[in-house]
This record gives sequence, structure tokens and C-alpha cells, in this order.
Amino acid sequence: MSKKLMIVESPSKAKTIAKYLNNEYIVKASVGHVRDLPKSNKNAIDIKSGFVPHYEISPGKEKVVAEIKKLAKGAEEVILATDPDREGEAIAWHIKEAIGLKNPKRVVFHEITKDAVSEAIKHPRDIDEDLKEAQEARRVLDRLFGYDLSGLIWQKLRYGLSAGRVQSPALRIVVEREKEIRAFVPENFWEIEADFTGQSDQSAHFKCQETIKSETEAEKILSDAKKSSWAVARVEESEATRRAKAPFTTSTLQQAASSRLGYSPAITMRLAQKLYEAGHITYMRTDSTSLSAQAMKEINGLVVEKYGKEYAKPQKFLTKSKNAQEAHEAIRPTHFSTIDAGANAQEQKLYKLIWQRTVASQMSEAKALKTKIIAQTNGLPEFIAEGSRIIFEGWLKADPKARGEDVELPLFKESEKLKLEKIESFGKQTEPPHRYSEAGLVKELEKRGIGRPSTYASIIKTIQDRGYVVKENKSLQPTETGEVVSDFLSANFGNYISDDFTAKMEDELDDIARGKETYIHVLEDFYEPFTAEVKSKKSIPKITDLGKAPENIKCPTCGGAMIIKLGRGGKFYSCAKFPDCDGAMTLDGKVLEAPKSTGEKCPKCGKGDLIERDGKYGKFIACSNYPKCKFIKKDEAAEAERAKAADTGVQCPECKKGTMTEKRGRYGVFYGCSNYPDCKNIIKTKPTGNLCSLCGKLMMEGTKTIPERCSDKTCPNHNPHKLK
Repeated sequence: MSKKLMIVESPSKAKTIAKYLNNEYIVKASVGHVRDLPKSNKNAIDIKSGFVPHYEISPGKEKVVAEIKKLAKGAEEVILATDPDREGEAIAWHIKEAIGLKNPKRVVFHEITKDAVSEAIKHPRDIDEDLKEAQEARRVLDRLFGYDLSGLIWQKLRYGLSAGRVQSPALRIVVEREKEIRAFVPENFWEIEADFTGQSDQSAHFKCQETIKSETEAEKILSDAKKSSWAVARVEESEATRRAKAPFTTSTLQQAASSRLGYSPAITMRLAQKLYEAGHITYMRTDSTSLSAQAMKEINGLVVEKYGKEYAKPQKFLTKSKNAQEAHEAIRPTHFSTIDAGANAQEQKLYKLIWQRTVASQMSEAKALKTKIIAQTNGLPEFIAEGSRIIFEGWLKADPKARGEDVELPLFKESEKLKLEKIESFGKQTEPPHRYSEAGLVKELEKRGIGRPSTYASIIKTIQDRGYVVKENKSLQPTETGEVVSDFLSANFGNYISDDFTAKMEDELDDIARGKETYIHVLEDFYEPFTAEVKSKKSIPKITDLGKAPENIKCPTCGGAMIIKLGRGGKFYSCAKFPDCDGAMTLDGKVLEAPKSTGEKCPKCGKGDLIERDGKYGKFIACSNYPKCKFIKKDEAAEAERAKAADTGVQCPECKKGTMTEKRGRYGVFYGCSNYPDCKNIIKTKPTGNLCSLCGKLMMEGTKTIPERCSDKTCPNHNPHKLK
């Protein structure tokens, strides 16, 4: 009897779900998207026919698609169970189209538990075309925006630069903050700190502070204070409550994980994805702060049992975002009785943070007693000491790290005499605004309506990967290249990278998802004026220089004036007479040597000269006509030497023709047959030359306790300890 087929995105998710479905279903992972727009090809979108995208199978996904198609043909029923948001809906649609499914069932669940999966299967639906089109519109918008603007930047600034619909506004925010910091003019002030004790009880001690703008005034206060008699003017006490915060959304989780655990948004989302796929938490891409009635009931029972009835206070939180996306619950644990969960220490810390925040959200307010002691003497400003202490922990019982430090002040009565033990002043300056941290930028993007929960981490990663922003001591700082690109876009396309435009586009994408707006209408409204704007800027001259160098900076070659230019590594000084003089320097004065010519013409284009360049992996010889010509001359002798050094001399047991050779891939060193691509045999570790006595596969180097092990993971000799 044929089985039913359920398709999800990730192998981890498939593994967790398979545990709940017994043998009734085959659960197969698509490993993310199976189709996408072809790279670097504007013709991927047929604009005239109504912005019709032409998709192709993503590179490397051919085998996955073929296997799913084969399984679907033999299945009595096919269920698409991709993630419960618009991207998940789009993935489900792409799977349907790629394998030619006619009537697949679509199910969604916001947590991967037995009950949630079973309940979802009972209520299948069709693919939501509105959600799919909202995601498709985002993808097409981003491609059109990036393709057209990036092409213009290549022409007017430098080859290889790029722009993006949400990437560029995020970069602008970082650059604007940097300019605020540079323009900031610090102001001097003096902080006076006084130590008081009781005149009768000198063990009763507290510190007061006062801020003064004038140094002369500060010195006078110090002088007069030492001669004066001090007393308590008044003591003020008031009870304050601290209400628990709402359960986590994507944004608040990223911010809390950054401040409490030191995790970047990208790491936080990766860990949260793992926790979700393992069934420990609900879906981690959400704007919502609400909890289900069942979750609130479970938390209430746990709080009463664990902390006491007086700590329980079920409460609902209103979702602040008017565009809360399709996952309609906050991020929460799936089982509140589980306090510790996760496959490693990082996951466990994040899970605990989520558990604490969720449970605390359903608990009573914490109560604190706030105290002020005001010390006074005639003719001088009042000195104030402030303190507080928790008198009822409330929700802090579940989340103690949110408590902060108690500053408890001693008991004093009004008019009680004080003894001034010490008083001193410290000259200080006002500080400029801080640079954004990654979490701070997420908060700012959310506040301005730029991006959505699923995009915050990727936006920040993109501007760093592009070399536009670097992270210095947890703060985001724009590079010279980033500033130049941002300034160019602000000057020429300011309306398209503004907060208002970007937020409006996000709202329109949300309207498509709700069925209130159409795909074609949104794209037409954007594209016609946008392309007209891009065309109008094509006539502006190429920005060959960024202004004159300081007068004291002279060309190291001819001694003439220099100008500032933008190169691949950022700004540099170039001789104003270039190309007649090729003198160049870094901004810190280091002389840059001009590329050396080999005296040969480029064999590919015939126009450029072959010159020696410095690259990521050392010197190489390439065409001077780059980027129009990308010819690179191979050093055959060096290639042969490298190949000789990489060859292990171990014969490939699969084809018996090649030898196992050291290679490098995206995940590091591995060993593959030299007869590639005819033979695709690979192993992860250096082969010893011996064959496994059990399966005949190559043996590879092991560890101190296992000097040699089989390269086949399924073979018992892969881990000989298990044989014992």
C-alpha cells in the first residue's frame, strides 16, 4: 500500500515530524527553496507581460526535485507543510509547480508538536495565492530595484557595488548616525560627588551627585560645601510597580539575545530555527505578542505550582504592529514544563531566555520601594541620593536577570544632621549619540517600518557582507565605500531609500497578502516612475573623484596636486594628472605602487596589457582592461606544483583511475578523486591508503584513540568504539 507524502523545508523539521506520524507518512525535506529567479539576468522577469517571473530549479536542487517528484507519483496523497508565513507559502507553491502537482493539500502549524501536527492534518487547505503573490512581489521588487540601481552605481561610481530596496535604507540610517557623531560638538560639565554619613551614626552612609555646567561654580560649591553644616531636607518614599514585558516577537528576541547573551541577530535566528525544528518553541518569525488560551492556561498552572498563587496574573498583550504577519502567536515554548531544551549550550541559553520571558509575561507586577534622600545646606544646590529595593519579586521570580541592582539607602529622618565625609568634582564632556549595535539597528528598522521579521537579520548581514558596514566592538560603523554609496543614493534617489517610501512598500506587500491589493498594480505603481528616475540619472557625469586632497598632500611620483578617489579598498589619493601620472597613496600616507606590466597583450580581448595585481590569495597576472575583460593568466608551473603537493598518491577505489587529492571547498579541506567530474568520490579526511576490512571503502586518518577509521559513515568501522 502506498504511503502519504509530506514535504517540509528542512531535514531537522522532517525528522521531528516523522516521529509523530508513525509509518503512515513519508516526510521529505526540500532543503529550502527549490526554484528561484536566475542570477544576474534582468530578463528573468517579463515586465511587458505583467511582471511575470521566469523561475528555474536552484543550482544543486535537481536531485531533490527529482526525488520528491518520484515519491509524489507513488503517493496516495501529497501534503505541503512548509513554514506558516508568506515565504513558506511561496516555497509550497514552488514545490507544487516544480514537480507538477495538481491538487496538493496545504497544512500549517505554528509549533512542531504531536497535537499541532495532527490537528493541522485534519484541516488542510489550498495554497493561499495572496500570500504567495505577496512573497513573489517582494522578490520581483527587490530584483528590479537592485538590478537597475546597481547597474547605475557601477557606471557612475565603481564596478561591483550594489543597492537594495531595504539594504540601502538600512545603510543610510547607519551613515546618518555616523555623520551625527562627527558633527557633534561636546559640551563641558562638572559632576560633583559628595559622601555623607549620619552625624550620630557614621555607619549610615550614602552618596549624592549634582551636575554643574561651570567649572568656577563647581569650585565654589566644593569650597562652600566643606565649610557648611548639612542636614536631611526631606526623605521621599514611593512604591513603584514593574509590569512584565510582553512575550517575544522576532525583533524583541533579537534585541534581548544581543544584550543578555551577546548573540547577533543572525546567530539568534539560526538557533531559534533549530529550536523550532526540534519542536521546542513556536514559529520564530512573528510580529505578534499574543498567546493562545491553552498556552496561558498551562503557564498559569505552572506559576501557581512553582511560585504560588500570588505570583499568577494571566494577561493579554496587544500586538503593536498594525501589520502583524501570518504567525499569529508570540515566540514561546511548546511545553512549559520543559525548563531546559536545546542540542547545545547556545540553544539551551536561548531557550531559557524564551521560557523566562514567556512565563514572566503571565505573572504579577514586581513591587519596588523607591527612596530619595535630599541633603541641603544654606546657599548651595540640593544634593540627591536615589535608591530602590524590591519588596515583592512578582514576575522577576521567573526572570531574575531582568531585575538589575538594588541600591538600598539607609534610614534617615527629616532635619537629621549629616557629616560631609568627602566632596570632589570631575570634569566631563557630553557624549555623541552611540553607534547602532546590531540589535539597536533591528529596533530602529522595526520602528521605521523597514523590513519585516523574516528580513531583519538578512538586511544587517547583507550590508556587512557587501563591505559597506563593519562591526567594531559590537557597534556598526560605515566603511568609506558604504558612505560613498549611501551619499550617492541619497543625493540622486533619496525618495526611493527614504523611510516613508520603504515603509509604504512594506504596507503594500502586506495588502497583497491580505487580498486588498493586486500584484500587478503594486509593481506597476513602483516600476514606471522608478525606471524613469533611473533613466534621468544616466546623463549625470561619472564620479571619478571625491574632491581635492589637502594642499599638503603631494603626489609621491611627480610632486603635483592629488585628488580623492574610491577604489576597491575604500578611498585613496590619486595624482590629479592621472593617467599621465599614476602616483597614488593611501589616506594614511602609504605610497601605492602602480601595477607592473609584463609587456604582454591580453590574449582574450587584445586591448589591455597583462599586469601584475595583488589579490586575496597573493599576486596574479590579469588584463588591465578589467572589468570589461576578466582574463587571468594561469601559472602552469605553480599549478602543477600545487597539484603535486595536494596528491596523496592513494588510488581511488571507485574508478581505479584517479588518485585522492586534497581540495578546498566552502566548508574547508576535503579529498576527492583527481578523475573528477567522471568520478565524484570524496571523503572528508586524508586517506591512509588502506581499505576497510568490512565494506572495502577507503580508510582515513582518525584521532589519537582511533588512529584509522572507515570513510563510510554507515560502516561500523567508522566508529570502532561501537564494535566493542
